[in-house]
Amino acid sequence: MILVVFDMDGTLLDTQDLITEHMAATFRSMGLTEPTPAQSRRVIGLSLPVAMARLAATDDSVLIHGLVEAYRAHYRASVLTDQGREALFPGALEALQRLNQRADVLLGIATGKGINGVHRLLALHGVSNFFTTLQTPDHNPSKPHPGMLETAMRETGASPDETIMIGDTTFDIEMGVAAGCKTIGVTWGYHEPRELIAVGASTMIDRFEQLDGAIRQLVE
Repeated sequence: MILVVFDMDGTLLDTQDLITEHMAATFRSMGLTEPTPAQSRRVIGLSLPVAMARLAATDDSVLIHGLVEAYRAHYRASVLTDQGREALFPGALEALQRLNQRADVLLGIATGKGINGVHRLLALHGVSNFFTTLQTPDHNPSKPHPGMLETAMRETGASPDETIMIGDTTFDIEMGVAAGCKTIGVTWGYHEPRELIAVGASTMIDRFEQLDGAIRQLVE
């Protein structure tokens, strides 16, 4: 049995523009200097409180809470109008369908999104029933802490040797390494491929069509 765990933003979902716009609007609404898109991309994948603390360069818990709540309000307000801007990357759906058909594979999610957003997006793309375990910061520490993968392995009975984390940021790869799992970095996401390699990605792929081969390479 193989547990294959996916990050969402930047790995399965092309949400870069939407998230960076929400970040800018959040800081603007709080009277703070807007982060640039490049700055916002650097924190995608972290839990919202950790991401906001980094972007605002603060440990002020009141300010961080205000930023988090403002971001969530922008996100909720955009749900109905921005669904078309939360698309799966090319080849993602087909890759998920192939893996879901395999009797020896269980699928999971490990993401910085909240669980309500995860359920909404999986339903939007018709893949809710593909996933056995869904891990978010609602009940786990933020990436790169290994907690999400440790919980996923506990829920499914998978060992680290049987678990593969797939992601686009150093947070994903560092989480996988910390949990003792194999990791696959994707080159189309929000951190540079060289950064993923530097923190220990087991292998890299440039498109979803290469995923099956990369998994086979790691498990054999």
